[in-house]
Amino acid sequence: MQLLAVGLNHTTAPVSLREKVAFSPEQISQAVVGARAWFARSGSQLGSETAVLSTCNRTELYAVADVDNPIDMTAHFLADFHKLPYADLRHHLYTLPQDNAVRHAFRVASGLDSMVLGEPQILGQMKEAVRQADEAGGLGTYLHQLFQRTFAVAKEVRSTTEIGAHSVSMAAAAVRLSQRIFDKISDQKVLFIGAGEMIELCATHFAAQNPKNITIANRTLERGESLANRFGAKAIRLAELPNCLHEFDIIISCTASSLPIIGLGLVERAIKARRHRPIFMVDLAVPRDIESEVAKLDDVFLYTVDDLASVVQSGLENRHAAVAQAEAIIETRVQSFMHWVDGRHVVPVIQDLHESGEQVRQHELERARKMLARGDDIEVVLEALSKGITAKFLHGPQQALHQAHGEERAHLVRLLPQLFRTKR
Repeated sequence: MQLLAVGLNHTTAPVSLREKVAFSPEQISQAVVGARAWFARSGSQLGSETAVLSTCNRTELYAVADVDNPIDMTAHFLADFHKLPYADLRHHLYTLPQDNAVRHAFRVASGLDSMVLGEPQILGQMKEAVRQADEAGGLGTYLHQLFQRTFAVAKEVRSTTEIGAHSVSMAAAAVRLSQRIFDKISDQKVLFIGAGEMIELCATHFAAQNPKNITIANRTLERGESLANRFGAKAIRLAELPNCLHEFDIIISCTASSLPIIGLGLVERAIKARRHRPIFMVDLAVPRDIESEVAKLDDVFLYTVDDLASVVQSGLENRHAAVAQAEAIIETRVQSFMHWVDGRHVVPVIQDLHESGEQVRQHELERARKMLARGDDIEVVLEALSKGITAKFLHGPQQALHQAHGEERAHLVRLLPQLFRTKR
């Protein structure tokens, strides 16, 4: 058995590939079940425990495995699930076995492996992935323990270090970039597409700049209105965008749609209606909400999650000390978890010892009951019971000593006193 983390992220694959292998929230359970079935058909035990994490920055599969080429098997699974060529994925994937997988999970949850160092959203995303994996039957002893410790480590890192104190979030980066296009956000009209956590965070940052007005566009009007009410904004349905997109100067989109919401033609018409006044657009979704061809238009400034990387990484020098402290905490907790994993290997031996001991106990107890039934003195019965258990308990070690020779016997002589030492 070994633990594995296999996947790709913002450092190994561009957004154009990440969006193709991303799983929507509705697909996670299906992916967990599908991965287990896929590996079972391949004659492997990989998939006996499986969880899938999919965000805008990463798609990862955590599993318990006994395979020689997990990266190939996982690449074939992802390619098959998403109907992609295997060659497009293989060289973008990483495989992290055992303690490296544990270390990776701890670092991801703590925000150390994020595009935005220390960002807090990933922890909630990871908890949701684990919840869905558990409901789909993907968690067993090892992954359950791994993720419980992962969440505890993330909490410890965030509460005892300043890893997130200087972080520049995607939302703050979007504000900073928009200020390069427009001198005053207070003179601009802002549209947010979606109503999830990232849009809520972006709306909070932009609202602080007092834009001329804010509009929330969402597939479900009620949910959009709930968010809009927090910012004194207006809510509209996605279906209304073709008629009003030209009204907005700043557009931030982040939905769970599997297909683009804003196409090239729609933006071309909006630019024409605006008489070529610039539009600043940020697409934080994976898969992308805005067709990539839009970036080629004049008067449109389109940024994806990858484009924001250089902005969000600014100020890293202020976080070096916090990172070192966080890494030290994680390393200690990795060693603790691997010690627990190693301990699991002796569980069958301990179970066998308990079963053997129980058989001895039952045998001698039955003999004692027969002695009592025929009227033997209680003291005689107790003496026979204790001697019988002791004799059978020591029979195996004594026989091993008699049969051993040379270094093996010397090793047993050193070991047995430790095994049979009793507390006084």
